[in-house]
Amino acid sequence: MNAAGEGRTIAVIGGGIVGLSCALFLQDEGHRVTLVDPREPGEGTSFGNAGVLSASSVLPIATPGTLRKVPAMLFDRTSALSLRWSYMPRMLPWLARFLLASRWSRVERHSQSIRALVDHAPAAHDIMIQRAGAGDLVKAGGWLKLARSAEGFEQATGLERQFLQRYGVPFEVHEGDVIREIEPCVGDEVTHALHLTANRRVTSPVEYSRRIARAFLERGGRHLKMPVLGLDLLGGAHGIVVEGERRPFDTIVIAAGAFSGNLAADAGHRVPLDTERGYHVTLPMPEKAPEYTLQALEPGFVLAPMLDGLRLTSGVELAGIHAPPDFRRVRRLVPLARRYIRGAREEILSEWQGHRPSLPDGLPVIGRARAHPNVIFAFGHQHIGLTLGPLTGRIVTDLVAGRTPEIDLSPYAADRSFI
Repeated sequence: MNAAGEGRTIAVIGGGIVGLSCALFLQDEGHRVTLVDPREPGEGTSFGNAGVLSASSVLPIATPGTLRKVPAMLFDRTSALSLRWSYMPRMLPWLARFLLASRWSRVERHSQSIRALVDHAPAAHDIMIQRAGAGDLVKAGGWLKLARSAEGFEQATGLERQFLQRYGVPFEVHEGDVIREIEPCVGDEVTHALHLTANRRVTSPVEYSRRIARAFLERGGRHLKMPVLGLDLLGGAHGIVVEGERRPFDTIVIAAGAFSGNLAADAGHRVPLDTERGYHVTLPMPEKAPEYTLQALEPGFVLAPMLDGLRLTSGVELAGIHAPPDFRRVRRLVPLARRYIRGAREEILSEWQGHRPSLPDGLPVIGRARAHPNVIFAFGHQHIGLTLGPLTGRIVTDLVAGRTPEIDLSPYAADRSFI
């Protein structure tokens, strides 16, 4: 509460799933919240993900196995990784930290920090799903990771299964026609599957975001549709700058995803934030629609049944924020879908590209700015932003209230080494 005994005035910068979750949970505690984003809620990176609510994330991207695969992936036109070579000089500091973060000692530590968040994420989603009236959008049943050979299955999931066992995350391994008994649409070439049984899926990530936004706005929340040009923190003040105008707030939450770096720098923290650009195409739903989200392990793409069709999501492109999209790689993946799912059609209904906020150690930044404690960071969730959005909103709400979050936030501090 402020000096007048009223809720604080809070600006939440960013209208994706993380920012929306912060806004709604803060509003529920009596704060006067303004969501600041030039776009409609959920229209950024939250729009285009694979819709997975993961209960099974156990590993960072940076592992020794990932490093071994990188050279071959960069020269494979259908692999899950591509790099715009003109961007390489800008990426070098990030890549150097990524290399250091791939050491086994770091993988063990970062894995524990990922689980600390993911273990608490389902309960936060349960609250958000009820709060936003989004139960019809969320389906149980899990996620199937599919391989076309025993060797490919072992290479892709061997380490993951070790860590799943370590943390007690439920999973099943299936072979042959047992896979098609579980999911009849799986193609005959598929020989092995990893079934992550506790995962859920969202049939429209953007509609989930819109429901959260609607709940927020119907209770008096404000949406300021302007880009934030910077923070004004001189002399102990707390404000944002929009189109040359300063807007004061008691608290500022930075939840702008891949666009958070400059704002964090304004608050005194230069974090090595870059972007893993992701693409998707929407295909017509096959006659026999999948019940599960499917991952094709060899090429690394995901096939996700959505309300508007079958979404094929690509891997990672390293090219920064400003480069124009290049849809050639994701288009090349479309014919490969037939190897994993029966009746997959090659007609492309729509295309999309977005920016995952990525830090070298695979962990988000969550917590207060050291020099400006009324500025709170909530960004950098990489591949699990949808999964961690509501939980991050709960953590931020605890920080604003002066409560100690149930999770130790030191691994996610803005002044950590990121290795």
